[in-house]
Amino acid sequence: MLDLDTRNLSFTDASSGDPAVPPRAPAPDRELFDAYSEAVIDVADRLGPAVVKVTTKGGGRGQGGTGSGFVVTPDGFVLTNSHVVGGAGRADLTLVDGRTLGARVIGNDPDTDLALLRVDAAETLPAVRLGDSKRLRRGQLVVAIGNPLGFESTVTAGVVSALGRSLRARTGRLMEDLIQTDAALNPGNSGGPLVASNGEVVGINTAMIRGAQGICFAVAANTASFVLAELMGNGRVRRAFVGVTAQQTPLPRRLQIAAGVTQESAATLVAIESGSPASAGGLLSGDMVVSVAGHAVTGADDLIRLLTGDRIGQDLTFEVLRFGKSRRFTVVPVERKKR
Repeated sequence: MLDLDTRNLSFTDASSGDPAVPPRAPAPDRELFDAYSEAVIDVADRLGPAVVKVTTKGGGRGQGGTGSGFVVTPDGFVLTNSHVVGGAGRADLTLVDGRTLGARVIGNDPDTDLALLRVDAAETLPAVRLGDSKRLRRGQLVVAIGNPLGFESTVTAGVVSALGRSLRARTGRLMEDLIQTDAALNPGNSGGPLVASNGEVVGINTAMIRGAQGICFAVAANTASFVLAELMGNGRVRRAFVGVTAQQTPLPRRLQIAAGVTQESAATLVAIESGSPASAGGLLSGDMVVSVAGHAVTGADDLIRLLTGDRIGQDLTFEVLRFGKSRRFTVVPVERKKR
């Protein structure tokens, strides 16, 4: 089937023999188009100078990487993706004026695919502000700035396609609350900002689906704000550890009744690390975890999500089903060691 663009066709009026001229677009439409262009131009002009090209030289893996990043403080803190820096301890940052500055990796959090760099030189750099990603709406205009395929300072625009998406990080942990956008992203855009029309960074471009058209993802700015504070303060993101391996399993109706829950699945413990908090707390392989600290657990991802840094050293009540009977155990998480 042919797809014809009737806007470029001319029709003949049978009564007069004169061509029927398509009606002129109303003034409000032209104004909206101009406003759209002006919004993208304004974002590019204002935030472009704060976007940098990030180049690493390996870090034990034998190969370097290239991506994007952006300055978040005038004294030279730069946010980018974890997969851009990889295992490297240092990176070169190329500014829009062509200068290259050395930087060191302050912190790296593969679980959220974010990393923080610090420029070595005593420079005052143009910086951006992280906005509140919870205020985003589907259909909202967003602009991506970065270095796709090595083409520096490239600007693309699109809309927020969806909110609250989830993807699996390279560590296996589920990355949640991602922003889906159709603003074109390519290799090299990773780590660059996704910007709202008011000039606030609402996301950090992180992934695309190869072979798809316009399905790209960004880490939400609210997640980035939390990780940024943790990396600046501690050099790492603290997370709780109990020492279990779990998998999602169906929860039969009879077991739902026994546990007094309505959820249809639970996290079954398939391994308990020797000497771990879970072992000390009395948990056993085969236990089906249905809740932790009063929060429902329907699978391993729920369990991981609940083990945040503020749980370290705190008593956590694990409600489990063991041989069909509901039991409760107290587990005290420790800080998860760096991988």
